[in-house]
Amino acid sequence: MTDPASKDLIELAAKVLDIESRAVNELVAGLDESFAAACRLCLATEGRIVVTGMGKSGHIGGKIAATLASTGTPAFFVHPGEASHGDMGMITPHDLVLAVSYSGETDEVVTILPLVKRLGAKLISMTGKPQSTLARAADAHLNVHVSEEACPLNLAPTASTTATLAMGDALAVALLESRGFTAEDFARSHPSGSLGKRLLLHVEDVMHSGPAVPAVSADVSVRDALLEMSEKGLGMTAIVDDDNRILGVFTDGDLRRALDDEINVHKTTLRSVMHNGCITVGSKTLAAEAVYILEENKITSLLVADEDNRLVGALNVHDLFRAGIM
Repeated sequence: MTDPASKDLIELAAKVLDIESRAVNELVAGLDESFAAACRLCLATEGRIVVTGMGKSGHIGGKIAATLASTGTPAFFVHPGEASHGDMGMITPHDLVLAVSYSGETDEVVTILPLVKRLGAKLISMTGKPQSTLARAADAHLNVHVSEEACPLNLAPTASTTATLAMGDALAVALLESRGFTAEDFARSHPSGSLGKRLLLHVEDVMHSGPAVPAVSADVSVRDALLEMSEKGLGMTAIVDDDNRILGVFTDGDLRRALDDEINVHKTTLRSVMHNGCITVGSKTLAAEAVYILEENKITSLLVADEDNRLVGALNVHDLFRAGIM
């Protein structure tokens, strides 16, 4: 085997991508009422979408099931070989089966068709052969026919699997739009993802509370405030009255400015150097909104107050970094 030149490898890659992109584009011209019928069947399904397929079609089917599930259409994948050995019990009459097979004649898939029909579950097929056994048995058929595979032998599933995957995405997105699926809905399916964290995490989920919140009265010395700040490690302390209502805040920046004025930290009280009218947020505020407030005001920490302006918590940029919000 000779070492291929870079130019040849790049040309081969370009040819594959061209064939596969044309395969996807060809699907657009073939879209008809069958696609709409498949969407309506999915939307009318009271149970789940059960995706099945063998070999490469099975791998594509697994991804289609995952995409459906994450975009508002409950779905899961069942291996057709396992289905005829007990896993048919995972399918109910309220479900819809989405069977993927480019030939439409895959033995393991065709074998379970009578069982699906006997259950009374609806069937959508996704094949490249509209006259195949699977296509003819389906309540709705999605045609994913391609003119050629990207494989130079025209044998290995390449363009056909790309086209099938794209059709699955088209189905998932059409259902997403029809259901009115929102970014918040997506976040609930992806709570650990960056979008999920931005849309689901609230200030109360990341803030310090109870004894961990730095707080002093306005009449303590700057020295005592500094000790509180050092102990709690948030770079600031809240200043509260006897009813725990927020009067202001004293930060590292305020301390530096006070020292520049050569104050006596033992005798000077916070009342004369604190920052009045500080910015606060509620505990139910989205953590992402807290990030915006910090950035807009060029500050590094926030106090959290209830509706009566009583201190309930505190947070800083490090808390938001650890939570993956920033």
